Amino acid sequence: MSLTGGNRNDVTQLLTLPDKIPPVAGVVGRPRRRPDALFADRGYDHDKYRRLLWQRGIRPVIARRGEPHGSGLGIFRYVVERTIAWLHGFRRLRIRWERRDDIHEAFLGLATCLITYRHVQRLC
Repeated sequence: MSLTGGNRNDVTQLLTLPDKIPPVAGVVGRPRRRPDALFADRGYDHDKYRRLLWQRGIRPVIARRGEPHGSGLGIFRYVVERTIAWLHGFRRLRIRWERRDDIHEAFLGLATCLITYRHVQRLC
C-alpha cells in the first residue's frame, strides 16, 4: 500500500506500485513477484509508461485517448469502483480527517477487514 498527497498525479505511482506487490505463492516453483498485466485508464496512456512496463515484463492494458469508450476495461474497472464505494461507506474514510497517515491506514485496514467479514458472512 502506498499513501501520497491528494494533490499528486496518480501516474507518479504507476511504476512503484508493481514493485510493492508481495510474492504470490501458487503453483509449484518460485513465487511470482509481478503481475502478468496491468490495467489502467486513459490517464496513464503514454508510450513512455507502456515501454517501461514492458521492460519490467508486465503487459500494459491501457485505454487509448481519443478512442470511444467501451474498450473492454469496464469489466475490470467495475471491481475497483465498487470497492472504493464500499470504502466510502465508512464515513471516516470518505473524507480524510486524520492528520497522521498511520492512523488513516489503520482505519483503512479495519474497513477492509469489515468488508471482507461481511462478504464472507453472505457466502456462508
